[in-house]
Amino acid sequence: MESAILVVEDNREIRELVVRYLGEHAFRAVGVADGRAMRTLMEREKIDLIVLDVMLPQEDGLSLCRTLREHSRIPIILLTALGEHSDRIVGLEMGADDYLTKPFDPRELVARIKAVLRRCQGEPEKPRPGKTTRIRFAGWTLHLTRRELVDAEGLVEPLSAGECDLLLAFLHQPNQILSRERLLDLAHGKAAEQYDRSIDTQVMRLRRKIEEDPKDPKLIKTVWGGGYLFSAEVTPL
Repeated sequence: MESAILVVEDNREIRELVVRYLGEHAFRAVGVADGRAMRTLMEREKIDLIVLDVMLPQEDGLSLCRTLREHSRIPIILLTALGEHSDRIVGLEMGADDYLTKPFDPRELVARIKAVLRRCQGEPEKPRPGKTTRIRFAGWTLHLTRRELVDAEGLVEPLSAGECDLLLAFLHQPNQILSRERLLDLAHGKAAEQYDRSIDTQVMRLRRKIEEDPKDPKLIKTVWGGGYLFSAEVTPL
């Protein structure tokens, strides 16, 4: 089945170019010009991934990304003319799964869409008898098939695809010092081409969700000069 991609871009020429190119590469793509049209379309159609321009009129892409992430795990790739590292970090902090700077090669956009979709859709496997389907740690339970994090009271804590991948990397290597490069490799693979400081941003966001006090983290500890260490008893179920 074709994945449904929503392109939110106010520049008509770019929007139509991207929609057409994605359509030629086995995606079902549709484009809208702003956040209002995005919300209207999402109310009536199932969308698998959003390519979201940052510099939008009225409500910008970062604000839309933050709002989406408050109640949805839909994958988001930000598309913008802003290329400074600080801009990328802000985008990741808002909950984006990836970030592409204009001007861009449409082939790279397709590659990134496929990579993000693989992380979100491809990794969950049907449970088999005797196979681990959940991982428990520090009062939390991560359901592997649903990629869903649940607290001790049964409440779901929404995770983006990137946050879930990072948490899985920690859960598979507990009580070990992991360098930023190693975490990038474990969480996203060598093809992700993300820079190592993006891991710091994702760690910060994950701490906000699983730590009692993110400013004094007990689960994800910083090892100065070394990377990070996940300090908890991990139980596969």
